Amino acid sequence: MLERSDALSALAEETFDVVVVGGGVTGAGVALDAASRGFSVALVERADYASGTSSRSSKLVHGGLRYLSSFDLGLVREALLERQINARLAPHLVTPLPLVVAAAGQGRPDRITGVGLNLYDVLAVDARRGGRRRRRALSDEEKAWSPDRHRALDPHEVVEHLPALAGRGPTGGHLFYDCQTDDSRLVLTILQEAERFGAVCLNRIEVLELLERDGWAEGVQVLDRVSGERFPIRAAAVVNATGVWADRLRPAELRDEAEVPVIRPSRGTHVTLPVEKLPLRSGAIVPSGGGRFMFALPWLGRTLVGTTDNEYDRRDLDHVPPPVEDVTYILDGVNAFFGTSLTADDVQGAYAGVRPLISSGDPKRSVDISRRAELYETSSGMLTITGGKLTTWRRMAKQTVDRLVEREGRQAPCRTDRLPLGQPIDPLRLPHVEGTTQDVRDQLAARYGSVARDVLALAEARPELASFVVDDGPVDLLAEVVHAARHEQALSVGDALLRRTRLGLTAARRLLSDDAAAVRVVAEAMAPERGWDAAATAAAVEDFREEARLEGLVPAAVGAPGLDEGSTSVAPPDRASA
Repeated sequence: MLERSDALSALAEETFDVVVVGGGVTGAGVALDAASRGFSVALVERADYASGTSSRSSKLVHGGLRYLSSFDLGLVREALLERQINARLAPHLVTPLPLVVAAAGQGRPDRITGVGLNLYDVLAVDARRGGRRRRRALSDEEKAWSPDRHRALDPHEVVEHLPALAGRGPTGGHLFYDCQTDDSRLVLTILQEAERFGAVCLNRIEVLELLERDGWAEGVQVLDRVSGERFPIRAAAVVNATGVWADRLRPAELRDEAEVPVIRPSRGTHVTLPVEKLPLRSGAIVPSGGGRFMFALPWLGRTLVGTTDNEYDRRDLDHVPPPVEDVTYILDGVNAFFGTSLTADDVQGAYAGVRPLISSGDPKRSVDISRRAELYETSSGMLTITGGKLTTWRRMAKQTVDRLVEREGRQAPCRTDRLPLGQPIDPLRLPHVEGTTQDVRDQLAARYGSVARDVLALAEARPELASFVVDDGPVDLLAEVVHAARHEQALSVGDALLRRTRLGLTAARRLLSDDAAAVRVVAEAMAPERGWDAAATAAAVEDFREEARLEGLVPAAVGAPGLDEGSTSVAPPDRASA
């Protein structure tokens, strides 16, 4: 990505067609779509890219099987079409994932589930064909990145997919497919592609207010949170893509409150567990009571379990720690289904995110509120896009940029359904750097595509960077930390561990053990890239430890003191951007 100094100069000196506020997946998508249609684009992010909801998902690019129960077929089909496009454009980042709906104990596979999966398959096939009514066979290329149809499983096959269920005596099940991704890496890849088309993107830039002339938005006044400098970014159009913060950025003179959305935040919690404690070769649908379910998924050498869906009414959106009751709910559901005895001490990392659900004014539960996206336009001309979900980022961006194109009378059709996201590479073609294994090369290829060569070149030039950041479980290299600081605008240890690698989620307990020795190694590796002296390096370690505490990365045991939903040590934010 651009050097920070170069990006700052461009933001301060140039006038843009569009300034996008918010560096999550939606903002990144808007930047890519607009830049690829010929707009000059600036994107600013208050914290770090994907630091909000876009790094805290269930890591699924999916159609939303559960929405079939409410007969929201349009939403499911739309998401399945976007799933297909994502898998085609980024086959290294968005990959088919087998999922199992299993019956254990005295139960039998539910026929209703089979009927629902048949409908899911029909909608998926229709999405692959782009909605064309005429029948045609799928091409070999389409088949290569298309998840298979569902099928029934016998008890033996269920155990092959879900070894953790062996002790429960499964009686059968259904196998179906969706797709899995690394959400924050997807965001970074979209941003990098936006920069390839000329977009200027920068994190740690806070929007203080809209700039207006005669009631029309013509840019934003911003604060560089690194230097403390304030300056204007001039642009003909402003797009608010701040997700759950969307209703906090608004014109000074708002004529109609209906011009901006009212957000009803919904908190979702996930935990990661050691794969040896909950071994899975495929994902599992885990009943959690009241007709609800969770996912248990193999992910980056761990088992990822979630999510909850609870209304979240606190003003603090900067740090959303997983409360003890959410972690207990997840572990209780896992233990009941798999017959395990997992406790909070087994959790290797935990995180919570807040979904930007749009309030319709009725008192529905958050789980019942539609995940559809909405586009709002104020009298100042500012566009706000919010709602939706990770899977539909491209469609949300298209909807937004289509409106800009219409407003300006341009002839500029959307191209993002044809633009590759990164360049995949066969991990077997990556160089064999001493100290690395095939597992390492597989993960690097999946995370970076062809850029994995650059990461391995760092490890080859400096052999100490070929070592693992932590010595058990995840295979993330120290070279990735240096690459993140040098090429991906990672400014803090948290940036490197939570969003460039994912060790803050998969190995938080290990990172923070032994007086955070592993965190210190990471800070020391970043120090030459960031220009930190010994005191600044020590401060970076303490900053991450505090961030980990505020984020609740290592949950407290039930009944133990810790940061939960009722306590926080940070002031409620008054922020404009994500």
